Amino acid sequence: MNSTSYTVAPMNTFASQNGQALFNWQATKSTIKERLGAVFNRETLADIHFLVGKESPVRIPAHKFILSIGSAVFDAMFNGKMATTEEDIELPDVEPPAFLALLGFLYTDEARLFDETVLAQMCLDTIDKNTVEALAAEGFLDIDHETLCMVLERDTLRIREVVLFNAVVRWAEAYCVRHNLPNNPENQRNVLGRALYLIRIPLMTVEEFAMDVAQSGILTDREVVNLFLYFIVNPKPSVQFPDAPRCCITGKEQVVCRFARTESRWGYSGTSDRIRFVVDRRIFVVGFALYGSIHGPSDYECNLQIIHTGTGKVLASNDTTFSCDGSANTFKVMFKTPVEILPNTNYTACATLKGSDSHYGTSGSRKVTVDLHGGGKVTFQFSYAAGCNNGTSVEDGQIPEIIFYT
Repeated sequence: MNSTSYTVAPMNTFASQNGQALFNWQATKSTIKERLGAVFNRETLADIHFLVGKESPVRIPAHKFILSIGSAVFDAMFNGKMATTEEDIELPDVEPPAFLALLGFLYTDEARLFDETVLAQMCLDTIDKNTVEALAAEGFLDIDHETLCMVLERDTLRIREVVLFNAVVRWAEAYCVRHNLPNNPENQRNVLGRALYLIRIPLMTVEEFAMDVAQSGILTDREVVNLFLYFIVNPKPSVQFPDAPRCCITGKEQVVCRFARTESRWGYSGTSDRIRFVVDRRIFVVGFALYGSIHGPSDYECNLQIIHTGTGKVLASNDTTFSCDGSANTFKVMFKTPVEILPNTNYTACATLKGSDSHYGTSGSRKVTVDLHGGGKVTFQFSYAAGCNNGTSVEDGQIPEIIFYT
């Protein structure tokens, strides 16, 4: 970083002594460079803002056109296939002075030495927020191996591991084509190297593993057998692939509650409680809140699932347990990893409980709108899941709350 410094707090628009907007301020600047420098870190003509920093984010004004002609990263952010529609872009992992130094270069061409990690961090933040789209883009196939590993190491990717695996296989196939290598599983494994072992295969469902990974030919026979054992036996054998969930969610936990009242005695005989739902914006479901026993403190065995209603595909499943205190409160039961829920798509929330009779909810709502912590809303529409549902419906039953992030 050179000696050029910038005021972190953004300035207002140009104003005269009486507080009115200064007319014809452009005439006081003799060059385009001076005019661009004059609007740097000002609200004048600003059409985008960045919330920079973690603890007390600084809201920095900017201009899409200026940023786009100076940086391919910004051009893709504002004009590419993954163009953002947000008015405020969050950059929690970037320090305000470093970000302003970058903007200073783009506006004035003066800060020629700035921290290049700022741009790298912005690229990674964009990938975090649009992981599926970023990995489906053609440009993903052209990144180098070091960058691939950097992406795969991130805990903040918003993507299912099976989708990530298939994207990595496409990268390996493209690498083989570029280097005139026979495009077979052996060479794909060789070019992936350590990148293969950054995919968190244990987080997949056994069905995803069997249909995609096991049949790819990229894993060794021993790895396939060990992973199948990992999915189906306890205690689980050690495997070479990480199993820590990716924390692909930011912000605060949100809850949608679909019942107005709670009553007593809901029984369980091995049948799943189910309810269908649709949302009007993308969210990430991390679990359900369930009712517990009416007979005092008790433990339950539970299987959670989210199913794509149209295809019947199980998108997430978790066998777990939870304890309750005998009250009419709800108790959180979580998935291993967040589940991406797309707008205007029908999903089925499913919970199979083994335990004593519980409380249940009544006076359910078919449509519930949740005010989000960071502003905006998300609307849930619930509907009856025909078939085996243990009696749960829109009006009453189990699965009173869905826990999610945006």
